[in-house]
Amino acid sequence: MIEIMDTTLRDGEQTSGVSFSMQEKLSVARLLIDMGINRLEIASAKVSEGEFLTVKKIASWAESSGNLEKLEILGFVDKGASLRWIKDSGCKIINLLTKGSLKHVTEQLRKTPQQHLEDIKHDILLAQSMNISVNIYLEDWSNGMIHSKDYVFFMLDNLKSLPIKRFMLPDTLGILNPNNTKLFCTEIVNRYPDIHFDFHAHNDYDLAVANVMAAVDSGIHGIHVTMNGLGERAGNAPLPSVIAVLHDQMKIKTSVKEFMLNKVSRVVETYSGQNISSNQPVIGENVFTQTAGIHADGDNKNNLYYNDLHPNRFGRIREYALGKLSGKANIKKNIEALGIELDEKDMIKVTNRVIELGDRKEIITQEDLPFIISDVLNTNENEKKVKILSYALVLSKGLHPTASIRMEIDGKTYEQTASGDGQYDAFSEAISLIYEKLNKAKPILTNYKVIIPPGGQTDALVQTVISWKLNNYEFKTRGLDADQTEAAIKATEKMLNIIENLH
Repeated sequence: MIEIMDTTLRDGEQTSGVSFSMQEKLSVARLLIDMGINRLEIASAKVSEGEFLTVKKIASWAESSGNLEKLEILGFVDKGASLRWIKDSGCKIINLLTKGSLKHVTEQLRKTPQQHLEDIKHDILLAQSMNISVNIYLEDWSNGMIHSKDYVFFMLDNLKSLPIKRFMLPDTLGILNPNNTKLFCTEIVNRYPDIHFDFHAHNDYDLAVANVMAAVDSGIHGIHVTMNGLGERAGNAPLPSVIAVLHDQMKIKTSVKEFMLNKVSRVVETYSGQNISSNQPVIGENVFTQTAGIHADGDNKNNLYYNDLHPNRFGRIREYALGKLSGKANIKKNIEALGIELDEKDMIKVTNRVIELGDRKEIITQEDLPFIISDVLNTNENEKKVKILSYALVLSKGLHPTASIRMEIDGKTYEQTASGDGQYDAFSEAISLIYEKLNKAKPILTNYKVIIPPGGQTDALVQTVISWKLNNYEFKTRGLDADQTEAAIKATEKMLNIIENLH
């Protein structure tokens, strides 16, 4: 059973441009503990008054819920200043930052190894008198093992008998690879078999997950991670990938609940403002989407293109992309999901139209299929029942934006005016007023994403992707236009026709 320490709220917050509010930190801390994370490093001591109040609030919640022993604070060798900060915040564990390489001691601290050791001993014994548990970070340990191994052993030899719960081995600059990670970790674990060691990876060479695997294979007891791989420079080892590797590749158990990973990842994405790459393993938007038609065909024939990373493990579903690479199998998978049946001849017609649209680089979704089918097969079954006939959007300084709309529903025309916090919000409010009068259900908007091509051209086409939820049905619609709001209106019109066709 490998111990997982998540440092999203401390090391992850060192990502350029990331700063969590008090409520955001508390929310993420609760989610991570609910997900089964063993330990949380939530802050650095002495950062600010705001950070102190945040830690105090998280500690108060953790104590009331029986989780206080899971909270850890990064502290410094500073004659007890960090310890007093931690104690006053209500926490009980310090991750004491010490130097793991001779170069850091002599050039940054300008001290001898013996002087640094004495300073560390002073704070460890003070922590013991204050009833604060101590874990030790050996900062720059990887460089220490490469250039000053004797110094690393000097530190461990002289600290191992003191009241230290864990020694934590950081690859601070992300310079290791799986080969020397395994070599160094094996040497440390074999030399000190009675000590609990953690490994802390950075991803500068995109080797963090591989190095974690090597460290665990060497007998390391704990692993440090961040959600979405947040962290300084190239970030830390990403929690979802590490969990998948430990569970599948190494057959090692953890206490982490896989089905919560995607949910927590999305919360952290929102709070951090750092978008997850669409091809990020486990949590990326596209990682459970088959694009090639041959793959969908193989899935129809005894799941020939499945691996152990089943999407339902992580609270996801498998999808089949629609575009120029689609074959009949892709189309069939999507049509089946909509509950529509087509014969072989009609399937070929629909497939050819999807490929044609893909060649023009148009974005096609499952929700577009009923309209494509209707167009290709010349049926009236799914023609537009809702049409946005006209609208006027007014934006004035010092006044709430307003929207006036005229729309057609089942052949009848309706008009409405409303105000909102923005032009699209006012437009949506006007539609809501019409739908309320008609006693019609309208989905909840769950996510709103604008995709703008790089280059800064003011007339570039903008794609607006809106996620909706109606009861238990979740779907997305897309709109494309040079104007962001008009793209959103097109996406909304698609949504209104989809829900009309659900009845």
